[in-house]
Amino acid sequence: MTVVVSRDELVVPHSVRRKAGIKAGDKVEFRVAGGVINIVPKHSEADDVLTPEESALVKKAEREMRQGKYLTLAQLRHDVDRPRSPRSRKAA
Repeated sequence: MTVVVSRDELVVPHSVRRKAGIKAGDKVEFRVAGGVINIVPKHSEADDVLTPEESALVKKAEREMRQGKYLTLAQLRHDVDRPRSPRSRKAA
């Protein structure tokens, strides 16, 4: 059995992919231990997929970052650590 490795891809024979349950285009994980390389199918997890609402929030956040609307971690820590003055409550 021959496996072809080029600069950016690894070609695995069809018979091996079939036995491993790997289809063309599937993602795989390489695990190396003791000089042996194991190629394991990497199945997508629910956490890897964004809902349309989450995707919209990510796009909005990216747009705001490009516009300079963000805080650094230092600024955020400063704001969180700063003592707050008690708010006056309006009488009902």
